Order: sequence, then C-alpha cells, then structure tokens
Amino acid sequence: MKTDLLRILDLSDREILSLIRSGMTWKRRGGSPKAPRPLAGKSLAMIFQKASTRTRVSFEVAMTRLGGHALFLSPQDTQIGRGEPIRDTARVLSRYVDAVMIRTFGHETVVELAAAATVPVINGLTDIHHPCQILADLMTAAERGIDLRKMRVAFIGDGNNVANSWVEAAHVLGFDLRIACPKGYEPDPTVRRDAGKTGRGEVRIVRDPTEAARGAAVLYTDVWTSMGQEAEARKRLAAFKGYCIDEALLRLADPGAIVMHCLPAHRGEEITEAVLEGPHSAIFDEAENRLHVQAAVLEKFIKH
Repeated sequence: MKTDLLRILDLSDREILSLIRSGMTWKRRGGSPKAPRPLAGKSLAMIFQKASTRTRVSFEVAMTRLGGHALFLSPQDTQIGRGEPIRDTARVLSRYVDAVMIRTFGHETVVELAAAATVPVINGLTDIHHPCQILADLMTAAERGIDLRKMRVAFIGDGNNVANSWVEAAHVLGFDLRIACPKGYEPDPTVRRDAGKTGRGEVRIVRDPTEAARGAAVLYTDVWTSMGQEAEARKRLAAFKGYCIDEALLRLADPGAIVMHCLPAHRGEEITEAVLEGPHSAIFDEAENRLHVQAAVLEKFIKH
C-alpha cells in the first residue's frame, strides 16, 4: 500500500526522528560513489507550479545520489498548464514513475493528486503546508544538540505554510512553540485544531516578539510577503513592522540559540544582515539539509 507525505501530521514522532537520523546518514556519505543506491532504476516526477531554487535542486540531486532519476515538469512544458485535470495527470504519471513530488499553490491540488495517484506523492510546498522544509529544520536543530522533544521554538512573523508545519511538528513531537504575529496573520485555524488533537506540545500565539523569543532555543522567521501575495506587500510591511529578528531580539533567546530562515530572505525586513550572517545563524546549514533529509524521504516513500 502506498503512503504519501502531504503534511507533517502524516508522520508519527518516531517516523520524524527516523527520517532525521537517515538524513544525517546521507549527509555523512556526502554523495560518495561508494554510497548505496537504493533507488537505482526508479524515477521521480517533479511538478512545479511555483518557482523554486532549493526544492528543485535538492530533490533532483537527492534522487541522483540515491541512484534514481528526476524529471522536472513545469506547466509550460506539460498538459497541466493547458487545463488537464490533475487527477488525469496523476493516473498517467503513476504508470510512468515511482513517485511524484509537487510544489504548487492550493493544498487541495496535492490532496487530489494523491487521491488519484497509485504511487507516493510528496508535498514540496503548498500555500498551507511545507513538510519537507520543517524536516530539514528539525534535522538542523538536532545537529546542534537541541533536544527536539523539549526545545522551545520562537516563530516570528507571518503565520504562513511554514508556521503551519511548525505547529504540526510541535504537537507531534511535543515541544513548545511560540508564534509572534500581528492580529489577522495567525497560522491556519484548521491546522491548529487538527494538530492539537494529538494532545502533545504547547503552541501559543502572542503579539509581542520579545515574549516569544525569551529563552528560545530556536528563533525562526520567513518572508512577510510570500509568492502570490505581492499585491499585499505594502500592507504587510506595515503590519509586520517590529517583527524583525535583530540582535536585540536574539539576546533574549537562550545563549546557545540558533537562528533559522527557510530562504529566500529579505535582509532588513524579517531579519537583519548582522543576524543572518552572524555566529548564531544556522540558515545555510538548514538549506543544505533540505538535500539530505529529502534523500531520507525519497528512500522511505519509494518502494525499493
């Protein structure tokens, strides 16, 4: 029976920790020609309806390192862009490839794709969820010696898809998450309700970034204006004024705290140059870990 990765709630706490350990193993191998090739002869279709740097390159390289092949599919190059129903695309691709990764806008597109596909579907990003990013983030925190079950994470900024996936991770693993955001920019209420059913972890929404940052092991932020929200840029800049991770905010966190950002970053808006390039920044390790944890995801979800 095939399994999909559409959101963090699709994984148990043990599965998350297992993927992180596997990601660390693939990182140590470093693309060595002597490393195992568990997906030799397998193919991954990568559907991109949103532009990408890290998602495309990390999945493609990961699939290559595992011995498989990745195919890049854009709307301009396929019938998806000409109105073919996503369920038809899913059924056709299922007869060609061993898994499908999709990066798109509406989460319902991924759900429909997975329902019609007979091969595993991996969510590379939607407007509501970004599970692969959070797996890389958790791997990065674990590498720095942070206890994933007991840590305190401060998310400063927009309650977007990344924040939603952090909410789910907090409840699955049981850690403390504080999200500082202006009123009207909270994480999705349905995600919060679904994740809260686990009965683990504590997620608090606060308005003051200093309240969220105090004592945190991880300070996290993302852009205030995501793809598809460009028309709201001026309004969002005003709403998020004061929600920047700067050196003053960093001083309130745990002395050994790390700073993360899923990139691309708008220096001077959600994070200062000094913090992004400073000694507490784990941002580029985090970006690298997309490659390694996604190798672990592909190995787990594609049948050998």
